[in-house]
Amino acid sequence: MQSLGTESELAIKKDQKYLWHNITPYSEANPPMIATSASGSWVTDIHGNKYLDGMSGLWCVNVGYGRKELAEAAYNQLLSLPYFPLTQSHLPAIALAEKLNDWLGDDYVIFFSNSGSEANEAAFKMARQYQQQIGQHYRHKFIARYRGYHGNSMGALAATGQAQRKYKYEPLGGGFLHVAPPDSYRRPAGQTVEEFNLQCAQAIEDTIVWEGVETVAAVIMEPVITGGGVIVPHQVYMDRVQEICRKHGVLLIIDEVICGFGRSGRKFGHHNFNIKPDIVTMAKGLTSAYLPLSATAVRKDIYEVFKDNSDDYGYFRHVNTFGGNPAACALALRNLEILEQESLIERADILGARLNQEFSELLDHKLVGDIRSFGLVTGIELVEDKVTKKPLHLDTVKGIIAKCKAKGLIIGKNGDTVAGFNNVLTFAPPLSSTDEDIQFIVDTFKSVMSES
Repeated sequence: MQSLGTESELAIKKDQKYLWHNITPYSEANPPMIATSASGSWVTDIHGNKYLDGMSGLWCVNVGYGRKELAEAAYNQLLSLPYFPLTQSHLPAIALAEKLNDWLGDDYVIFFSNSGSEANEAAFKMARQYQQQIGQHYRHKFIARYRGYHGNSMGALAATGQAQRKYKYEPLGGGFLHVAPPDSYRRPAGQTVEEFNLQCAQAIEDTIVWEGVETVAAVIMEPVITGGGVIVPHQVYMDRVQEICRKHGVLLIIDEVICGFGRSGRKFGHHNFNIKPDIVTMAKGLTSAYLPLSATAVRKDIYEVFKDNSDDYGYFRHVNTFGGNPAACALALRNLEILEQESLIERADILGARLNQEFSELLDHKLVGDIRSFGLVTGIELVEDKVTKKPLHLDTVKGIIAKCKAKGLIIGKNGDTVAGFNNVLTFAPPLSSTDEDIQFIVDTFKSVMSES
């Protein structure tokens, strides 16, 4: 019988031989953590070490690990109907679409896919086809923001405003333009936050006009840029962007892949700003990542344009084999019930405020330039110099993350985004985290920073 040490070494060797890891440079000397089990906010690795997952996986395990009721929801559905394509229909998809429409609080129709990238790809095709079918034949361009992230596929990556993610993969899908984000921390001296945010919003209108109003199909943005550095806009920015889109006949696509399903302290991040998108894309927290599922919600009046049977190409000619899988839909419904029954959306707001308050003490630290939060998401921007705001060197940032992990805390950063600006530490623990979990995050991170 092999010892645990031998078993773990064998697993590491097989991992290095057979697995190609996501967005991670190969390093034989620094093998990946191999997880074996998880419960609540805690993950156990192959060596028996326990870590608090301060990033909910990849911003996605909203209700925490080890939820037996979610496994049972999927299991029961697999027994009765494991698969049926949504070229036709099935009851779990119908029930989930109704529930999502209720959560959105408006009149939407739902198209299911598997991932955030796919949800955004569907949105781009819907927006272009919609504009064509209302007679706006030249509207094909999309405006996104630098530092924003919208996915890995060729269209979604083209929309992404992170040059390091695109390097060696271009040219990507055409027609995608970018404007500066409302990064208030780096606003020009003498400008108020409101003035700067209005200026950033105006850049969107200027781009629409300069490109030709008749050529722009949609604007896409996260309510808050999350993986690009937790860049939180002011209310005036979101109000103005919505106003600009309506003024020029440009659709507003809101990417809720990370901000949605309670992460913002509301059901969806755009609810925090009281805006009404034309299209909403979502994934991750929809199932708390227990199974792959994403959705593209389209305002009902837009959907109606696709129902014209007089045009042979009038319907949406897009198919997804696994999108809206019955088991994933059944699980998602149960996941939303848990978020409601356990008041985890309200809990996210409470825990986020606590983290922000506790971390605010670090603003005096020599390396901390800014601390930004949005619901249960916190970003801490690290700098070499508080006056110049020069970003902290990446090696030092990685060192802080490694020290946290050595003490049992997994945190993230805005990795592979914009050269020289991968200096924002990120925190997004499960919404189900206990008070003790949050205290562990605070105490551990403050301990690491005291040594840095």
